[in-house]
Amino acid sequence: MTLPADPERREADTARAARQAGLLFLVSAVLSLVAITSLPDRRDPLLLLAAIDLLIAVGTVVLPWARWPAGSTAVLAVLAWTVIGASTWTIGGIGSGSGAFFVLAFAWLGLHHSRRTILLNAPVAALAYLGALVLGDTARHALAGTVLVIPFAVSIALIIEGRVRRLRAAREALEEEQRWRAALMATLAHDVRSPLATIESVLEIIGEEPGLPADLKPLVAAAARQTSRLSTLAITLLDLERVEGGKLILDWEDVDVEELSHQVTELLGSTDVIVEVEPGLTVRADPVRLQQMMVNLGANAQRHGEPPIVIGARSVDAGVEMFVRDHGAGVPIADRHLLFQRLNRTERNPESVGLGLWIVRLLAQAHGGDAVYRPADPGSAFVITLPRHSILATPPARARRRLGHQHDTPS
Repeated sequence: MTLPADPERREADTARAARQAGLLFLVSAVLSLVAITSLPDRRDPLLLLAAIDLLIAVGTVVLPWARWPAGSTAVLAVLAWTVIGASTWTIGGIGSGSGAFFVLAFAWLGLHHSRRTILLNAPVAALAYLGALVLGDTARHALAGTVLVIPFAVSIALIIEGRVRRLRAAREALEEEQRWRAALMATLAHDVRSPLATIESVLEIIGEEPGLPADLKPLVAAAARQTSRLSTLAITLLDLERVEGGKLILDWEDVDVEELSHQVTELLGSTDVIVEVEPGLTVRADPVRLQQMMVNLGANAQRHGEPPIVIGARSVDAGVEMFVRDHGAGVPIADRHLLFQRLNRTERNPESVGLGLWIVRLLAQAHGGDAVYRPADPGSAFVITLPRHSILATPPARARRRLGHQHDTPS
């Protein structure tokens, strides 16, 4: 099994392997101390073994494994064979208890190391086990015990290693596919924004032309709305890339919530949308991302709910609630926990890419708030909560804030 090429992942896997080995040595130390109660005549060697186990356990935590080559934790297996063999000899060559530790140690090798490392450790472990049984005056059982325990432990390790190797290959293939998909979406988003901007400008000029026939004005307006929605989709795809890289930047402005809600209604292009916004409500937010969130929720309500669709906002104790409510059947209880997950595809929504609600929640959290689902009677309500400081705080007109620092007020 090849360790991941990603340095951060390799370091994390190495640290995890060291911690797990440390736990095994700690358990061995505790059992050595417990054994003193039944073998008081072996008190001193058992205390020494417990001290060695504890020393190694501490070393697995404090040693700088990340600085050393991949697979360096395999040296802990050699220490394990030595300590387990010494324990077997100390308790008089009774291999039944220490045999379980040989199995555990090989299982640990299977989780974190290659097949080659496992096979190289097999003769070392066999020698340690055989020697301990011989020195413990149980020579007649030594060969039989070694033949049974060590091959069994090695077999378990090889099975685990094979499964881990396949799972790691599948994970790397999935991550590669996700990177390719993200790169494709980002490229498409970058490439379509310029032509969309040109189309929007042309449609705006045409729509303002005095000689435009009256029957064409609604068509031009509809084309402009849909072009704007495509621009919003391009921004969503770019935001996905920025979220992945932790580079999303918000541009803070004072936003008239009622005006923004009417803009969202126009973008949705439906006569079945009602705006219910508390008069004079103004929030501090990124207007493009706020509109994007509400359009996503509105489009979701159009696809899966029933009219009328209500776009609303009100001030509450926690801050501001902006919501989109439909009058459909609602979301089944079994599907609600999946709503804001990435790439969510339920039976209710099998054709969806599964990014819309996930993006909504991420953008809401970037504003210091959250997005949640609430059942309505009838229908569904998707609610974006913006914090109290979005009403009261007065940062400069264009402040910047990175995604993930939800609790910092804009400055």
